[in-house]
Amino acid sequence: MAETYSHTTWRVKPGSQEEFVRRWEEWAEWSHRQGLGAHARLLQDVESPGTYVSFGPWVSVDAVKSWRSLEGYHERVARLREVVDSFEPRTFELISER
Repeated sequence: MAETYSHTTWRVKPGSQEEFVRRWEEWAEWSHRQGLGAHARLLQDVESPGTYVSFGPWVSVDAVKSWRSLEGYHERVARLREVVDSFEPRTFELISER
């Protein structure tokens, strides 16, 4: 079975970084209770501090689809949208690791 990951690129509104991180952490904690396989990671671009990338492991693509269809997911994303200019969610499967 392939390893599956959710991945999102976030572009945060200027001055909203601290609030974004707080809201993202709440969303990640909720996501963990919904089946996120391990802790989610949030990375900040050192050359563009308003750009963040988050990712986390899931048991399957279907688990990601189910998570994204939950009402709680949409509620939390709506709260995140208030502090971001854009975000791009994706689903990936591991192909190679060396």
